[in-house]
Parts: sequence; structure tokens; C-alpha cells
Amino acid sequence: MKVYNLACPLDHRFEGWFASEADCLAQQDQGILACPVCDSTQITRMPSAPHLAKSSSTELSVAQPKSAHLSGEVVALTGQDHSALEAQVQAAFLKGMRDLMGRSEDVGEAFAEEARKIHYKEAPERSIRGQTTLDEAESLRDEGIEVLAVPMIPAFKNTLQ
Repeated sequence: MKVYNLACPLDHRFEGWFASEADCLAQQDQGILACPVCDSTQITRMPSAPHLAKSSSTELSVAQPKSAHLSGEVVALTGQDHSALEAQVQAAFLKGMRDLMGRSEDVGEAFAEEARKIHYKEAPERSIRGQTTLDEAESLRDEGIEVLAVPMIPAFKNTLQ
């Protein structure tokens, strides 16, 4: 099994797992290897090094200069620190959105109608998601129904392997 660090032209970084290098190249040539965030098929392999797991912690961390305080000081990040921080933010965002999607019911085009039923106690209270127009979302807000517009990025449409 080959694990490659990949990136699209917008610098969305992700891992790809392949049976072999030839499998990776074949998927690239066929245009089926795509960024899970923006769906771009212009994927490049990034330099990578073997990962050595530490027994004390498996979490990613970004080393910040010791002068970083919450007192309003400015922290300058190196390019490497910035890339690591950006990767952490992207991973946290995707994880949070997948958790949110997993805890809500997809009601599709019936979103506005179902949101009103829940608000007016005509349907059981639960978290829902779906599609509606901008005008309809504004109308829901005017009625006191809290809604959050979230762009549907390719990473949320399918599970990643």
C-alpha cells in the first residue's frame, strides 16, 4: 500500500492511498483522482517523509515562537509553520463539518417546509439539513428560525476512502 501526500492547485492538501505507484498514476491519467475539497483533478504529489509515530501523542501540533502571547503580540510564521497550520485548520474544518452532517437529517428540497414544521412544533425537534433558496432562507430568519448557509463542497458528498 502506497500513501502519498497530494495537493490541488488551490493548495488543498490530502492523502491518497494506492495499491502501487502505477495505480496512482493511472487514476491521475483517467481523471478520477480529485481534490476532496474543490473537486479539481489537477493533482500533484507533494514531498513526504516516513512518519514516525511517537508513543506520547498522536496529535499534530504547530510549534509557535516562545514570544507568542495573548497580549496582542504579533507572531510571524515560517512558510513551513503556515503550511502545517493551514493543513490543521483544513482537517479540523472537514472533521467538524462531517460530524455536523452525520448528526443531521438530510431533508433535501423540503428544507424550508420542514424547518417551519419543527419551529412551530408540528414535527419532532431535530437537526436537519437540505437545500433552499437565499430568499427562502432569509424568510426563515425573519420568522425567527435559525438557519446557517453552508456551501456544499465535494468532500461532504461522499465518504473518503
